[in-house]
Amino acid sequence: MSGHSDHPSFEDICTHWGEDPERYLGSVVPPIFQNSLFSAPNVDIRSRKTGRYIYTREANPTTDILNAKLAALEGAEEARCFASGMAAISAALMSQLRNGDHVVCVRHVYYPARTLLQDYLKRFGVEVSFVRGTDVEDFEQALRPNTRVFYLESPTSINLWLQPIEAVCALARERGVITIIDNTWATPIFQRPVQMGVDIVVHSASKYLGGHSDVLAGVVCTSRRHIEAIHREMSLIGGILDPFAGWLVLRGLRTLPTRLRQHQQNAMQVAQWLCEHPAVHNVLYPGLPSHPQHELARCQMSGFSGLFSFTLKRNSREAAVSVVDALKVFRIGVSWGGYESLALPMLIEDYDGQQRWGLRVHIGLEQPESLISDLERALRHAEDKGH
Repeated sequence: MSGHSDHPSFEDICTHWGEDPERYLGSVVPPIFQNSLFSAPNVDIRSRKTGRYIYTREANPTTDILNAKLAALEGAEEARCFASGMAAISAALMSQLRNGDHVVCVRHVYYPARTLLQDYLKRFGVEVSFVRGTDVEDFEQALRPNTRVFYLESPTSINLWLQPIEAVCALARERGVITIIDNTWATPIFQRPVQMGVDIVVHSASKYLGGHSDVLAGVVCTSRRHIEAIHREMSLIGGILDPFAGWLVLRGLRTLPTRLRQHQQNAMQVAQWLCEHPAVHNVLYPGLPSHPQHELARCQMSGFSGLFSFTLKRNSREAAVSVVDALKVFRIGVSWGGYESLALPMLIEDYDGQQRWGLRVHIGLEQPESLISDLERALRHAEDKGH
């Protein structure tokens, strides 16, 4: 996209799109409208239809700038920001589902999203089938007359499986099914689901979009056809993004393309090194030619981010925990997408269906040589302990 003169570059969108410095006294950084309400000079013009703001639960200038940037990044017509990734996911699903509807969902989806579908929405008469999702046939076989939504996450954030997005969307259109995808791993910089036919794209903006591990946020990007229902969920359930949190995501977006390129470069170097390590069984990273879906990844993504998993030859929880506990540069923690590298022990389903213990790692922006040295020492420590 960024190579064509009739389209703005990712850098232009992240830094300038939707901003009007003259409107804000020449400020090069959008201001924070940290207020709950907006007054009007008279009653007759106190209306959103006149373009005025009324109440931040409905709309706010700071978050509107962010909405415009994120919609442009995804190539969507509209976007709405939320107080967390789960608030965005919940709004996207609930805007489409009614009592008696059925959802086909990737089984290794983000676990809170899985819980929302299989437990919470079950109380309201929504059924769900979980599928492997690596082939379009998985979705076709799970279809029912009442199937309303295909819920995707590509790649998945623990075992790094992909779905064939274009093929799944083609099937969905043929059967009148709405497609929703979690695009957090790749970001719009490396994957454009709307161009592949996806109806609704969700993100945890707490990850790469924010980029500094200091904000909780989520976003839904979609068409004007669906935005009214999304906005209604946002307004009535109230999971809106606070203006200051929106400003933090705006700050993060200014460096998003640069950060993603460096995350990719660092992750590739670490992943390639892990492939050669005698204690490592398998590295699950779509950017590697050894990944069984590497060609699909190259077709539907333009790059690869910094999150991946690897499994250990010593297949035990004790071995995985021993490696993680011995790390010094990597921090032990959930989430990802910030400067810092992170690691967690995980039971991971490999592409062949085998369950093995290993680590999920987020490769941050530290020197990759430091990360490799840290992993080498931790893997050796676990070997010496006999785990």
